[in-house]
Amino acid sequence: MNDILPEVSATWQRVESIVCEVIESYGYREIRLPVLEHTDVFARAIGDATDIVEKEMYTFRDRNDESLTMRPEATAGMVRAGITNGLFHNQRQKLWTLGPMFRYEKPQKGRYRQFHQFDVEAMGYPGPDIDAELMIMCARMWERLGLSRLWLEINTLGSPETRAKYRDELVSYFSAVKSQLDEDSIRRLGKNPLRILDSKNPEMQELIAAAPVMTDYLDGESAAHFERLKALLDAAGVPYVVNPRLVRGLDYYNLTVFEWITDALGSQGAVCAGGRYDGLVEKLGGRSTPAIGWAMGVERLVALYEACGGDAGQSAPDVYIVAVGDAAFPAGMAAAENLRDAMPALKVELNLGGGNFKSQLKRADKSGAAYAVVIGEDEMLRKEAGLKPLRTAEDQTSVALDELARTLAERLKR
Repeated sequence: MNDILPEVSATWQRVESIVCEVIESYGYREIRLPVLEHTDVFARAIGDATDIVEKEMYTFRDRNDESLTMRPEATAGMVRAGITNGLFHNQRQKLWTLGPMFRYEKPQKGRYRQFHQFDVEAMGYPGPDIDAELMIMCARMWERLGLSRLWLEINTLGSPETRAKYRDELVSYFSAVKSQLDEDSIRRLGKNPLRILDSKNPEMQELIAAAPVMTDYLDGESAAHFERLKALLDAAGVPYVVNPRLVRGLDYYNLTVFEWITDALGSQGAVCAGGRYDGLVEKLGGRSTPAIGWAMGVERLVALYEACGGDAGQSAPDVYIVAVGDAAFPAGMAAAENLRDAMPALKVELNLGGGNFKSQLKRADKSGAAYAVVIGEDEMLRKEAGLKPLRTAEDQTSVALDELARTLAERLKR
């Protein structure tokens, strides 16, 4: 697990604020979910044969001997919350959440056992129009964040009936070459053979490439859904690649699946991924409800943002208040609060802990502030402040305290 230090969290805040703005511009509303759920929520939703349930969940028994799990993903919890609170009864919902997730997996750069995800879900929308909108939303995010070297891969898993037929074909194919399968693939063969297609083992890739393709087994309705999705993406000018081996790692997906992939972060390719899960609400005890969503790891998104030249923007204070002497400190504190009242977005730091003029000015310069506002006993008597530029060669000037906010707004162009 990883500490996110102040220097890094400034970049996180910038990235998160842009993503939140884009999500909410499409009509999605925030929901905040518990970190703990009953283990059964994830076991039923994600699937017993997945690596997440078998190997990666943090699960324990509480004092009532109930099995609880720290959430490894958000979709199952989102669906549980919707059922519990009656959000899906004759309603359509567009929801998003952000927070920590937990998986016990091998740590590596950009991948930790506590990680953070954006999760966006739309419930009650059966057509490919919502599928396309979610992908178009992501394309807008990349543009707002200034990200490059990203591409969209899409596939369809068809209907449950199509998937069952395809599953049988995969079992037949991989059983015939079982001696060439790795240990994970042999284990998956009897439980969820589609997960073999998701193997990252280089020695498995030739076998996977020769496996049957899902699109050859699609029913007419699933094929029409996929064709309409592609037409909508074409109309919106969002490029994509059809990847018939794209299956996603969780059992609840059907029809559309997709990933946004980058080559800018080494082997960590997927930045955002999701798909349709029309049977999950019913599987967890609700009414049959079509649904689709995506998840995006914040650690990976921040790493890509930095790799593409993004930064935290203005994190230093705009103004540093230098109050020289005990008598001047209350006036300095009042000036700081008046500036915050007049300009809520202004970053104002007040010198604390005393110090002479020279030491305070040194702190002001070290803070990175654009201006120092100097208030001593003489300034108090004149109801003025000294305005000293710290980043330019301008001269220090005296400004009436009641004109300080207006003068700073002009200087900072705010």
